[in-house]
Amino acid sequence: MVWAHNSHIGDARATEMGTQGKWNIGQLVREAHGSDAVLIGFSTYRGTVTAASQWDGDAQCKIVRPAEKESYEALFHETGIPNFLLMLRDNKELARHLDLSRLQRAVGVLYLPETERQSHYFFSKLPEQFDAIIHLDTTRALKPLETTGLWHKGEVFETYPAGL
Repeated sequence: MVWAHNSHIGDARATEMGTQGKWNIGQLVREAHGSDAVLIGFSTYRGTVTAASQWDGDAQCKIVRPAEKESYEALFHETGIPNFLLMLRDNKELARHLDLSRLQRAVGVLYLPETERQSHYFFSKLPEQFDAIIHLDTTRALKPLETTGLWHKGEVFETYPAGL
């Protein structure tokens, strides 16, 4: 078992990264082991996450903005089902509905809400990228074993999309 962020564990060939000639763990595992490998992704619509604002920066408890309207995460939110497992492998009916390239959010070590669209979204074909996806509509940040002042303080609540 390999645990990694979606952009590493899903098959790169089904993403913008793959169209740029880049590869990742998911693609290498799929090429080496075919259908014996099972690639599972996660998604969320909103919540909090433990992430830094820069590489080697302190971990912070950050608010994850509601997903972009044209994304898989927004589509999953619109179902009204807060948490679910979506089996994608060999699901031709579902693949028919999800076959178009759509935005997918990638939140990892870094989360930059001020440049979210440019920093955290890419196009993908989910049924080709993963065998299954677990959607949690609202997530809560993991608390680090060793917290810093920034994690305890958290980020200032934004008034996005409305002001005060």
